[in-house]
Amino acid sequence: MIVGIARQSRNSDIGKRIDEMEFKHTSVLLKETIENLAVKPQGIYLDGTLGGGGHAFEVAGRLAGDGRLIGIDQDEDAIIAAGKRLEPYRERVTLIRDNYANAAQALAGIGVCGVDGIVLDLGVSSYQLDNEERGFSYRYDAPLDMRMDQRQTLSAKEIINEYPEAELTRILRDYGEERFAKNIAKHIAAARKDKPLETTGELNEIIKAAIPAKMRATGGHPSKRTFQAVRIECNRELEVLKDSLDGLIGLLNPGGRLCVITFHSLEDRIVKSVFRKNENPCTCPPDFPVCVCGQVSKGCVITRKPILPSERETEENSRAKSAKLRVFEKR
Repeated sequence: MIVGIARQSRNSDIGKRIDEMEFKHTSVLLKETIENLAVKPQGIYLDGTLGGGGHAFEVAGRLAGDGRLIGIDQDEDAIIAAGKRLEPYRERVTLIRDNYANAAQALAGIGVCGVDGIVLDLGVSSYQLDNEERGFSYRYDAPLDMRMDQRQTLSAKEIINEYPEAELTRILRDYGEERFAKNIAKHIAAARKDKPLETTGELNEIIKAAIPAKMRATGGHPSKRTFQAVRIECNRELEVLKDSLDGLIGLLNPGGRLCVITFHSLEDRIVKSVFRKNENPCTCPPDFPVCVCGQVSKGCVITRKPILPSERETEENSRAKSAKLRVFEKR
């Protein structure tokens, strides 16, 4: 069952495009995630970032009887592609087009109040990066877009052309960890005075001009950090993650696990912090002999250190290099 998405003419157009350009996304840390999820055949599981359905397919294949999988993704292309991939398990799969931030409401809408496991794979999909028209990649000259949910109005174009220079600097510095954030923002602000910036190619040229030549020779593509920062801002990625994790832990049944795969330090810090807080929420001063704040632990962190991809996986999939898996188990 697919909830929250029209399945008429536009659906068929998207389906045709996906058939022509396969929704490619190699699921990172797949084996490790499934092992830590500890799937019970009769359980109910949520994949909050469905993507191409790689993790969901492995979970669905381990279910039986009343076992159920719910997949959520805000990208319409992902819902359609995952629906095709999960067709063999259609009787036990429900797909919902939404943001995982709304998981509790979405599950309540289909009569589910608790789950036995949740997966979040926070990486942008290979399909999104490789689909030129989506504007996620600096490798193609395409319209500035970067929306994971194309129903939203805010796109990279509005961010680049309308945000104040100081705000652009903050975004590039905080979300992209870009050392030349101030100079890049200055160059963007100057360029857009002549005409609005329309394409990723135009943005690439501005970034290139803002970074010293000797620095462009090392550290990968000069636009990498800026594109990451603008994408994060466009989709409110860190804000959504920070605001959602407590609620997702609350959705877990006793013994249920939340597995989160991150791809950069900003995401990982948030996950690590929220997991620790839920394991030990006590706010009493360290010298108090007993706890008086009344805060009760919601579970335990399974991964004291994050699980990293194997050397073989990083060799086969370069996008796995920065991946980290953290796991929390509900008490």
